[in-house]
Amino acid sequence: MLGMQPCTFKMAATAAGRVLTLCRQFQTGLRFSSALYIQQSALSLARPTHCALRLTPSSFAETHVGIAAQCRSLHTSQSRMGLNEFFDLPENWGEPTVKSGAPWTAKQLRTKSNEDLHKLWYVLLKEKNMLLTIEQEAKRQRLSMPSPERLKKVERSMIRLDTVVKEREDAIRLLQTGQERARPGAWRRNIFGYTYWYKFKEFAIPWYMNQRYKRKQFFTPQFVNPFIRLRLEKHLREKIREKRAERSRQRKLMGKISKQSAKA
Repeated sequence: MLGMQPCTFKMAATAAGRVLTLCRQFQTGLRFSSALYIQQSALSLARPTHCALRLTPSSFAETHVGIAAQCRSLHTSQSRMGLNEFFDLPENWGEPTVKSGAPWTAKQLRTKSNEDLHKLWYVLLKEKNMLLTIEQEAKRQRLSMPSPERLKKVERSMIRLDTVVKEREDAIRLLQTGQERARPGAWRRNIFGYTYWYKFKEFAIPWYMNQRYKRKQFFTPQFVNPFIRLRLEKHLREKIREKRAERSRQRKLMGKISKQSAKA
């Protein structure tokens, strides 16, 4: 500092003063912005919840329509309150018969997309729960259920829908893995001579080191073969016995019908 010229010393002091002034201005602005933020937060907390949004009459309709459009996609059916979903429509109460359409066919379901099938499954499930409630209430009151065929139609539609979904899953699995079944396996025979489908499982160790797997016997001993033939013979004799009983029952029924026609 002693070796510096007077003009250089003055320039350094001026630069230091400018830097100090800028730092003070920045600190003042930061304090002002933080105080303003705290004040706004306190006002928003003190304001009631229902007054948090102040809308003009012109903008209220637009905002209301926008909110309704956003929430409409969340509902897949008509919204009701309470347990009304488990009961039929009020105009069908007390009616002996209720009109209903035909069940869904597999041909119709195959034309639907996966999203439509997903929605239709829950619609049918909801209808089934409603019909089961009506059936239980009719049993409690010892009355006949109005149009009980509706429950069978819904069950048939659900079975066909499940079949169509399984067909699509099988097709995708065949394209990706080439497996016909969801869980791979093989046809095997046990020690009693029965053939069954064995499902493969995952083990932490190889099969030749797995004592639990090695205890399973996937073969039929030679001394079991005569018993297998006896079992088949027994099964065939039961089938023949059933056919003979059916023929005798038909002959008796035809005799009764001929006697009644002769008396008439």
